[in-house]
Amino acid sequence: MNDVIRPCPDCGQDRSLAQLHAIAGRCPDTADVYCPEWYCQLCGAALVIGEAPAAWLPVSGLRARVA
Repeated sequence: MNDVIRPCPDCGQDRSLAQLHAIAGRCPDTADVYCPEWYCQLCGAALVIGEAPAAWLPVSGLRARVA
């Protein structure tokens, strides 16, 4: 499993973060092997590290509406 040390927004300190989908090809949000989802191994806070996949980017032409 890949681990990195980064600041955790919930803990407020540097913590060990683990990749949510560490096995290549298991991330349902991306077509390639890169998964941007990480979590704090102490408190479980979720983080997205790196660039968001193209599927997460807003589609032009959509308007925000309030139901």
